[in-house]
Amino acid sequence: MTHLLDRPVWNALTSRQSDLAEGDARAWRLAEDYGVFVAARDASPECQAAMAALVPADGELWTVDAQETAPPPGAVMTRQVLLAQMTADALTPTDPPAFEIAPLGDGDAGEMFVLARLTQPGPYNVRTHRLGAFVGVKVDGRLVAMAGERLRVPGFTEVSGVCTHPDHRGRGYAGALMRTVAGRVLERGETPFLHSYAANAGAIALYEALGFRWRQHIWSAILRRG
Repeated sequence: MTHLLDRPVWNALTSRQSDLAEGDARAWRLAEDYGVFVAARDASPECQAAMAALVPADGELWTVDAQETAPPPGAVMTRQVLLAQMTADALTPTDPPAFEIAPLGDGDAGEMFVLARLTQPGPYNVRTHRLGAFVGVKVDGRLVAMAGERLRVPGFTEVSGVCTHPDHRGRGYAGALMRTVAGRVLERGETPFLHSYAANAGAIALYEALGFRWRQHIWSAILRRG
């Protein structure tokens, strides 16, 4: 049997986030305003064709899967990267941050979108902030760092959207925000997980310092219409 985190997109869109899924039982994608993730039920030609049909004519969709796969007929793979998937059963104890961490919501959506587009923490669309709880740090009323929740499968919630404005890096914002998000996930009785580029040793070291541990390598591919 495969683990739920081996296929996080499929297992999110067929369970806790099924209300945001578009497609049918052969393949589902996350609603466009929320993100770009897609998954097929299996490798059968029928399901692969259904996944290819979900790729927008002028856009792209991303897969996240433990198995490296070829692009489905009707689509082309423009990029495939190896990710490190990490989970945390507990967080490393530390002192409280010396700055305020604020909850973020619809009123912050514009600033969140601009910050994400500037820093490129991963796929982020106009309603990505509604996938789960987000928190941030503001300086002089301006959002300079944030982190939140993304994919949600039974018993697990992904920590994602972690980014800091280039002018405000090196102040511990990312680590403190991730700790807040992951801590809340743990308090709910769930396990936080995340994905990092496998070659990003600096980011992985930060996550390990927080209490995250490597679980497995996992593949992400970007699909466009063929």
